[in-house]
Amino acid sequence: MEAESKVIHFMGLGFSLNIIISVLATCIIVFLFCFIATRKLAVRPISKSQLAIEYLVDFIRNMISSSLHWKVGQQFHLLGFTLFLFVWVANMLGLVFILNIDGHSYWKSPTASPIVTLGLALMVILLTHYFGIKENGFKEYFMNSYIRPVAPLMPIKLLEEFTNTLTLALRLYGNIYAGEILLGLIASLANSYGLLTWVVGIPLQMVWQGFSIFIGSIQAFVFTTLTMVYLAHKIEAE
Repeated sequence: MEAESKVIHFMGLGFSLNIIISVLATCIIVFLFCFIATRKLAVRPISKSQLAIEYLVDFIRNMISSSLHWKVGQQFHLLGFTLFLFVWVANMLGLVFILNIDGHSYWKSPTASPIVTLGLALMVILLTHYFGIKENGFKEYFMNSYIRPVAPLMPIKLLEEFTNTLTLALRLYGNIYAGEILLGLIASLANSYGLLTWVVGIPLQMVWQGFSIFIGSIQAFVFTTLTMVYLAHKIEAE
């Protein structure tokens, strides 16, 4: 059975402690990586950390360019970089270790919580509306988003705003949550009958962790790519 998170209450609202801890840890890891990788930038010799962040910057640039003209999309470079790095690190946290104390969970991937993924998805959708209005003005934004190419499609496009938010959030949540559940089941199998099941459980755990790293990376890529696609729909004319 999955350990429950300890809930703390503030002003009548409940907050899961493991989510608070893991989100803070994700932010700290992302900050430290960027700080260390850019602390001593040089043309030659180039450190491995600088090479890593330069590769990541180019990777995000190519991702944005596939959805938006770079002249327009370059303003979202930092957004895409931060979003990809945050989601990727958040996806990986639950693979490192499990921390359960007295039946309470104090560590998990933040993106294994629907609240976190829904919050990220809602933020992304709201940003697409904001930048759409900022770039084109409200009238042109409204015409481009809901009236063109044919006005009768407006109800479907309004419904699409809701479904985009749900699918963006639940796709990420479902993949990461399922991965952590299976890791927990494999760990339980490994501990069930001592040495006999350890022989089977440990290799299986290693294989599934490798697969989870691949899935977590793909989901970070998909989340960031779809963010840029949704931005393109609001900013660029059909």
